[in-house]
Amino acid sequence: MGQQQLHLLVLGIILVGIALVVGLDSFQNKAVESNRDAVILDLNNLASFAQAHYKKTPTYGGGGYSFIGYDVPSQLKSTDNGTYNLISTQNQKVIIEGIGKEKGGNLGCRQSRNITYRIIVEPNRSTIQKIL
Repeated sequence: MGQQQLHLLVLGIILVGIALVVGLDSFQNKAVESNRDAVILDLNNLASFAQAHYKKTPTYGGGGYSFIGYDVPSQLKSTDNGTYNLISTQNQKVIIEGIGKEKGGNLGCRQSRNITYRIIVEPNRSTIQKIL
């Protein structure tokens, strides 16, 4: 093989290596982003359940304009997206935490903790907070 062909071969191997690293990093970032979206969606669904509990009368298993007695449904405490726990229950407010399956972190920075969000549910609104 000539000198020029060896240089092109080495250059090709380097380019393929760089493409692999960029592709794997993009895949990981997309997985984290998808998990974040899924956890937020699950938390919004749980907020709807909590608000329904708030508005139902005790006769129908609700709180009668109170969040007291609400709990995350057992089948939704752990899903393919993450785990969900009730952090606080008050008369006019409930806080639910969602811990995703993917590790959080910024581009190029790997962290050892899973992504975490909380939703604060009130009678007429809910607010998402990013923890990690």
